[in-house]
Amino acid sequence: MTNTTAAPAHGRHAAFAATPDFAGLPRLIALMTGDEKHAPAAHSTLDALWVLYDRVLRVTPDAVDDPGRDRFLLSKGHGPMAYYAVLAAHGFFDESLLPGFGSYDSPLGHHPDRLLVPGAEIGSGSLGHGLPIAVGTVLGLRAQGLTDPRVWVLIGDAELDEGSNHEAIAHAGPAGLEQLHTLVIDNASATHGWPGGIASRFTSAGWAAETVDGRDHEALYAAFTAPHPGRPLAVVARVEPKG
Repeated sequence: MTNTTAAPAHGRHAAFAATPDFAGLPRLIALMTGDEKHAPAAHSTLDALWVLYDRVLRVTPDAVDDPGRDRFLLSKGHGPMAYYAVLAAHGFFDESLLPGFGSYDSPLGHHPDRLLVPGAEIGSGSLGHGLPIAVGTVLGLRAQGLTDPRVWVLIGDAELDEGSNHEAIAHAGPAGLEQLHTLVIDNASATHGWPGGIASRFTSAGWAAETVDGRDHEALYAAFTAPHPGRPLAVVARVEPKG
């Protein structure tokens, strides 16, 4: 079903902690009681999303239209519950919207809608779209002379089976898209895999790449902030295999 009700512009900050707390995320996720078909996909991203929004991304609820903001694109949009919880925890919208997740009149659909979810940059969920869009976003920022904003895209390891991602990876390295950052959540769900590991797929195309424990916040932060002059960055976050 198509969701038609956007989040209200007022009151977005009324029901979240003054200091967001990772320990509070399970409560927020528990408020979303709709279809949980993609719950493993959502929970696999939880730690990485938290570290990005809490410590790395330069975007706030008051700056979602600022040309100088960092952009975050959730390509793995078929499991958005963790994403919604993190956005609510950081005040992008009121947590009172969470119990309506997936209902007809809720802005929080099973795939995020950029027109309805404050802070969402793209509508997503179909595999293989986010990384090509991120490449185009960086090229568009460059064309406008905006070289400071960073573009982050979160993809699943299974998305690397898609040819669109192969083309995006092959272009971004030689083009030196330093503003581009790709976070790959590796829960061992890819059909084909990659000889030498996922990171080698990126380094062979001229990217900087690191592989870390996707539940280790300090390791994630170190990888997210590692210098990579003149090259795009890929961070492969390994989590438990999809059950």
